[in-house]
Amino acid sequence: MVLRLDLPQNGYDIILERGAINRAGELLQLDRRVLIVTDDGVPQEYVQTVAAQCKLPTVVTVPSGEGSKSFSVLEALCRRLMESDFTRTDCVVAVGGGVVGDLAGFAAVSYMRGIDFYNLPTTVLSQVDSSIGGKVAINLDHVKNIVGAFYQPKRVLIDPDVLKTLPHRQIANGLAEALKMSLTSDAELFSLFERGKAEAEIGRVIERSLRIKKHVMEQDERETGLRKILNFGHTLGHGVEALQAQHGLYHGECVAIGMIPLCAERVRARLLPVLESLGLPTRIPLELEAALDIVSHDKKCAGDSISVVWVEEIGSFELRKMPLSEWKAQIRVAVGNGKD
Repeated sequence: MVLRLDLPQNGYDIILERGAINRAGELLQLDRRVLIVTDDGVPQEYVQTVAAQCKLPTVVTVPSGEGSKSFSVLEALCRRLMESDFTRTDCVVAVGGGVVGDLAGFAAVSYMRGIDFYNLPTTVLSQVDSSIGGKVAINLDHVKNIVGAFYQPKRVLIDPDVLKTLPHRQIANGLAEALKMSLTSDAELFSLFERGKAEAEIGRVIERSLRIKKHVMEQDERETGLRKILNFGHTLGHGVEALQAQHGLYHGECVAIGMIPLCAERVRARLLPVLESLGLPTRIPLELEAALDIVSHDKKCAGDSISVVWVEEIGSFELRKMPLSEWKAQIRVAVGNGKD
């Protein structure tokens, strides 16, 4: 299946196909120098499968985790591109999850003011969400994705077969992003979760999620309006994620927590059992006030107010501005754990 992301400039194909990784040489332009960026959590068989189809591959493996989205790792990638004599006619390929995609894409846009970038996501989270959309970034201090750019890939290959090596927790982590999109945009997709069928029908979940994000992107590439719905659950989620090192929470797990306070009571009553069935957290397992303080520096805050996505009915959304104090009070009630 090919989904075409139609943009005013730099539109591209999203190829959703089992076994696509084995046809990377046909589907991508790899007859040149190729920097393959991956992390040490990605099975080497996937990396080598892609490298074998490149004319001149260079593989760089970074440590897994958000810590790799840093200036020092970005510098190392750009230095490798320069030392390997990459030119504007060469390319970067991300083989991994969201961290690898963000980092590799930012290296691609930074080097020589932009070289071709392809994304081959290997996690559920990156397949349903982060591999498309053109957001590339690194973190600074405790602030996630604060340094970055919009840079669209030339093509995205999504192969559900590569998910077979993932443990259940990683699958649930990615499904949290699909669940997010179902709440704001697709009641039928939410019903799939509610009936406990999401993991068994992962291909269908990926396709419906991609169609939602594709539609949003085509209306609002640069996040001036509709694209803000993709941030549902992320404001608090990023605050939790910045402090969760000792608790080891994944991105999707933090987003799961962040969705709960921004739903009407009747929606929350249906959401909580779904989160629990997936093994996703429903309370903040750390100092709540510290997470809320980080949120105060989020780019969605303006003075004493914050922009939020609110779900009153499953499958629909509202964009609201709330006083920051009111938002914090709501968080404390919905997902607080008594820690201060």
